[in-house]
Amino acid sequence: MATVTLTARKPAGSLRTVRDGLVIAWRNLVNLRRTPGAVVAALVQPLMFVLLLAYVFGGSLGGAEYRTFLMGGIFAQAVTFNASFTAIGLAADMDKGMVDRFRALPMPRGSVILGRALSDLAMSAVTLTVTSLCGLLVGWRVEGSVPAAVAAYGLVLFFAFAMSWVGATIGLMARSVEVAQSAGFIWLFPVTFVSGAFVSVTTMPGPLRVIAEWNPVSATATAARSLFGNQAPEGVVTPSAWPVQHATSYALLCTCAVIAVFMPLAVRRYRRIAHG
Repeated sequence: MATVTLTARKPAGSLRTVRDGLVIAWRNLVNLRRTPGAVVAALVQPLMFVLLLAYVFGGSLGGAEYRTFLMGGIFAQAVTFNASFTAIGLAADMDKGMVDRFRALPMPRGSVILGRALSDLAMSAVTLTVTSLCGLLVGWRVEGSVPAAVAAYGLVLFFAFAMSWVGATIGLMARSVEVAQSAGFIWLFPVTFVSGAFVSVTTMPGPLRVIAEWNPVSATATAARSLFGNQAPEGVVTPSAWPVQHATSYALLCTCAVIAVFMPLAVRRYRRIAHG
């Protein structure tokens, strides 16, 4: 009599990558208990910018109206800055030999980086929640519809996910916590401040204005303001450039482009390290 052998069907490659990535993400979130300073930094940093920009510079930029205008830029800046935690986290895993341990496990190579990106996405969601509460305290309000507000938060978190892949690429190239800390912050300040996150780009000189108009941070901040229904103060002139007039579409396009470029770069770099 013929015998039939039953074998467990393995999940498809992409499904397995996501499943194992979720396991790694949970591991990263649990490990946050050992590094409370990183959590505090991720939460306090945007709050500092809200209070400083709202009350130190806000009086000369539009007062209460500027504080409402400011929050879209703070959201975009906060999730962009969180990319540095992705870089530092991956560099720390390499320093501690965790990459070697993961390499010995039967999991897809991309799961480790995906897990880091997902755990940092969860951290970005917490950051947005705390920052939103601070915004409410300084006078910010959602003037648009609830579905539009949900779309705004979804857009910002999608951008946060893309920025995590940038941070992952930097962290894997740095291969040490010290280098990752330096490299992870060097690019953040020009990217976030040469933008329309906090002021109108019309006040910037020619070359910087063009860069700021096409900056994905500007598009994300402008799109968030539009979806939240927040209007610019009277003194803030809205540029006529295409990325500003079509901010939501351009922000989505840029986010997809960042993922398409940096996800393969990060995975390829991780594979080289794992095989090295």
